[in-house]
Amino acid sequence: MLTRRTLLLTLPVAAVLAGCADSPAVPDQADAAAALTTADGSQDTSADPGLAVEDFAQVVAEAGTVVIDVRTPQEYAEGHLDGAVNLDVSAPEFSQELDGLDPAASYAVYCRTGVRSAAALQIMRDHGFTSLVHLAGGVTAWTKAGKPVVS
Repeated sequence: MLTRRTLLLTLPVAAVLAGCADSPAVPDQADAAAALTTADGSQDTSADPGLAVEDFAQVVAEAGTVVIDVRTPQEYAEGHLDGAVNLDVSAPEFSQELDGLDPAASYAVYCRTGVRSAAALQIMRDHGFTSLVHLAGGVTAWTKAGKPVVS
């Protein structure tokens, strides 16, 4: 029974991760995604639901805020927030790339819908980052609100 339950809990996580990127996730990222998955397989972002578009836009406009797009390079090329840096959360080198960032700086993180950015925030917290926000609804919500993207 325990094995069946474990399988039922891990299959949705694997499906989410497989659908998010072409490359496999590294263990830290899989753990973060698993932490956001409820027993029924849905995503739980209640721990950090993210900021609404207007609030996120205010944070992005603050001097010194580093904007990070955690989508794939292909998604980034299709359109991203002006000035955003692309660090693909599903890439094996994501954790190494974090080592090159200042954990004391302020970061505004987003993805397509908010799921990957929530997972990225958890990974970043595990690396000692403290000033973090992410965009609820991701770039999809951003563009629906009429906010600009560049390519």
